[in-house]
Amino acid sequence: MKGAALNRFLGRLPVVLIGWLCGLSAGAIPPTAALVWPPPPAEPHIMYVRDIAMPKDIGAKAPFFKRWANRIAGMTTDVQGLIRPFGLSVDESGNLLVTDTGAGAVCWLDLAHKKWVRWTAVGGRAFLSPVGAVHRGRLFYVADSGWGEVLAFDEKGRGELVITNELARPAGIAVLDDHLLIVDSERHQVVCCGLRGKFIFKFGHRGMEPGEFNFPTHIAVDDRHQIYVTDSLNDRVQVFTADGRFVRAFGSAGDGPGHFTRPKGVAVDRAGHVYVVDAVFGNVQIFNDAGRLLLDFGRNGSAPGEFSLPNAIAINAENEIYVADAYNHRLQVFRYTGKE
Repeated sequence: MKGAALNRFLGRLPVVLIGWLCGLSAGAIPPTAALVWPPPPAEPHIMYVRDIAMPKDIGAKAPFFKRWANRIAGMTTDVQGLIRPFGLSVDESGNLLVTDTGAGAVCWLDLAHKKWVRWTAVGGRAFLSPVGAVHRGRLFYVADSGWGEVLAFDEKGRGELVITNELARPAGIAVLDDHLLIVDSERHQVVCCGLRGKFIFKFGHRGMEPGEFNFPTHIAVDDRHQIYVTDSLNDRVQVFTADGRFVRAFGSAGDGPGHFTRPKGVAVDRAGHVYVVDAVFGNVQIFNDAGRLLLDFGRNGSAPGEFSLPNAIAINAENEIYVADAYNHRLQVFRYTGKE
């Protein structure tokens, strides 16, 4: 009888285990809640998606023979991960271009093809301090504040041209139609030139009045061809027309929502919301077109949704938000889930 009872018990064991596990999943071990802003019970508008720190995070792999050689040598391609991401942009195909000042490198993340391309030099000349970058057509344009130039090159790293006119310490860079818009932090101005480097016009000089700058850093454009410039030491964002005429400014120095301490990256989503990264607050603030604060998300730290000296921000056509989280050595990805 004891043997029969034991056999019956063992026969029922899988059922018992399944029931026990189901009980745990229903009660003792709750599912992981999504990280959203604002938090429940309010309707969420921003949702954390994931981190990107190295090629494997986008499914990228080195070519087979390189992986085989690395395995023989005991090496890994993970060393090509991000060290201190600073500049960030999204190209026409939704791919990412990241400058890494910690590595003296520029990375192109072809998300659709799971490809991670990394350059540390152009035409045999190493980057000194790559801080801003954009991709248009077959060329990549990198603002290197160390060289005081914008370098243009193709996917093979072959240098195409160097832009030096009216530049001393280029920082942020953006594309507007067939023009490049380059922020010069040292000269407190924005330089507009053609894609082949021909100077067209410039606007701004040092000061605190509308249209003046105090060490501007980042730049973005919206669907209406308006230009947004982070006027970092004036603690504000200024908005201009495509030909450089002042439109409005928002933000001021302060330690609460709607104010800035060190505004850095700026971007605009398809609904016209303006996102501004604040490096000291360790957050992203979202404003409407009139400059009224709508929401902020993030704080200082290293967990998902937290930042350590964030710098740049870029938003693709699907309202996916990428933030360069410099001292956490990663990009953080969020999604705007609200209604337009």
